[in-house]
Amino acid sequence: MYQFSYADIQTDSVADARDRERQLLTRSIELLSKAMEVGSKSPDAVEALHFVNRIWTAFLEDLGSDENELPPELRANLISIGLWMLREAEAVRQGRSQNYEGMIEVSQIIRDGIQ
Repeated sequence: MYQFSYADIQTDSVADARDRERQLLTRSIELLSKAMEVGSKSPDAVEALHFVNRIWTAFLEDLGSDENELPPELRANLISIGLWMLREAEAVRQGRSQNYEGMIEVSQIIRDGIQ
C-alpha cells in the first residue's frame, strides 16, 4: 500500500511546477534566439513573440494571485520584469525595437533562478 504525506505531495507539485516554468522559459529562449537569427518579419518571430506573450501573461496572473506563496517583494519584482517583457515583445512586434538579446538574457536569468 502506498502512503504519501500531504507535505510530500505538495513538495512534488511545487517541484513539478518549477520544472514546467523552467521548460517554458527554455522554450521561449529557443524561439527568441531563432527569431533573432531570421528576423522580425519572419513567422518564427511571430511565434516567438506570441509565446513570450502567453507565458508572461500566465506568469503575471499567477504572481498576482493571493494564493502565490512567493515573498511580496520578489513577486513585485517579477511582476515588473513580466510587464517589461510584455512591453518589449510588443515593441519588437511593432518594429520599434530589435531587443531580442535583452528578452533572452532576462529569460535566462529568471529560468536559472528558479529553484
